Amino acid sequence: RLRLKMAFFPKWLTFLKGKEVVLANAVIAILTIGGQQLFSFFTFSCPCHVGQNLIYGLAFLGVPALILLVVGYALNNQTWRLVTGKSSPLQEETTPNRLLQCKLICFVLCSITGRALVAPVTWLAVTLINGSYYVCAMSEYVSVNYYEPNTNVSASEHRRILAAFPCSQLVPPELTRARDEVILLLRYQSQVAGWFLIAVVVITVFLSYCLASCFSPLSFLHFRYWSSYVHNEQELFDEATEQHSRVYAMQHVRKFFGFVPGSENVKEIRIPSLREWQAISGLAFLKRVDEEHYDYSLLHDWALKESADEKYLKIDVNP
Repeated sequence: RLRLKMAFFPKWLTFLKGKEVVLANAVIAILTIGGQQLFSFFTFSCPCHVGQNLIYGLAFLGVPALILLVVGYALNNQTWRLVTGKSSPLQEETTPNRLLQCKLICFVLCSITGRALVAPVTWLAVTLINGSYYVCAMSEYVSVNYYEPNTNVSASEHRRILAAFPCSQLVPPELTRARDEVILLLRYQSQVAGWFLIAVVVITVFLSYCLASCFSPLSFLHFRYWSSYVHNEQELFDEATEQHSRVYAMQHVRKFFGFVPGSENVKEIRIPSLREWQAISGLAFLKRVDEEHYDYSLLHDWALKESADEKYLKIDVNP
């Protein structure tokens, strides 16, 4: 049994490999659903007042969705890859065919938007299916025929009574049945809208994938290979970036302190001067050295320009 289980897990890992996007979207949707339920339970309380219900309900319906959309854009690395360095003068030299570049930008924007829409669409769908926000926002606009209108009551008074329907404690006993009918009607409308939104999104996503596959220049297996290659290349590049930057920074730290952190049998250390401490302290950003290179920090700038003096202190104890 243990061997069967051990053989079962690699198969699942192979199945899940390359489906990180789907899994990430599923996790985002689940977290959004949980957050919406907690948010509604702890913060939502309809004011039940004419003119305020609509603003309050739409604010709770739309503002979190807008925030989630912005966060979705901000957390996507492709967003920053798309916008970073576009004003650089070197960008003009490296830009290929303009038409091809525009097509690529549109494709990347669609991909980023699709990922960013997962959380806000989930929020809107779950909120509409729940119905509480919609009931609060639209209660005062229900037709007065849903309760027995008093001919002596003005239209503004009708709206005031309807606006109080989301709050059961504010409704007179004789209007309890009418209130229940209005709430059921609004929940019905809200839930239909929620399921309609889900259906539209699912169909749109499916058709988008179908169209993308139809116009893809790669075959199915070639596309899988390309996806695997891009994933592995990015992982290796990140590892190389971490190691390269560490080794490069290590040379500058060695020049300043006389040793590298983690070294064994350190026999002497360098004593930086006051002027050198001043040179590497403070705030700094990228500093352009020539047409092709930058200094990344004050320590980097100091290490490339200054020659380290011979102020070393011999030590007897290994730190």
